Amino acid sequence: MGFYGVVGILLAGYLWVIITLDVGGGYNEFNKETGKVRIFRSGFLGKNRSIEIEHPLDKVQAIRVDIREGLNPKRALYLRVKGRPEIPLTRVGQPLPLSEIENQGAELARFLEVPLEGL
Repeated sequence: MGFYGVVGILLAGYLWVIITLDVGGGYNEFNKETGKVRIFRSGFLGKNRSIEIEHPLDKVQAIRVDIREGLNPKRALYLRVKGRPEIPLTRVGQPLPLSEIENQGAELARFLEVPLEGL
């Protein structure tokens, strides 16, 4: 019983540290004035605490919508950049409603003037 109590306390401590540090939180910036796409995410403590990805807008190939239903549903937006793997744009957690993910993808594709894939 004591073992499970200690494991529970350690797990709770780990989760509180993740919540406090806002691991995975960040923002996506699409700026036509500078011609850059900037994606920022925060991580764990250390020298690689923040993750920044910058690309020129002309390297963006498409916005892809990934919709999987079933026991573990997934609804996400991805940014396809030339010469890089797909970059996720949506948050991890509860899947967004289908209409909202479609609207966000269409609006972003229209703003960046790239095709919307996966629908």
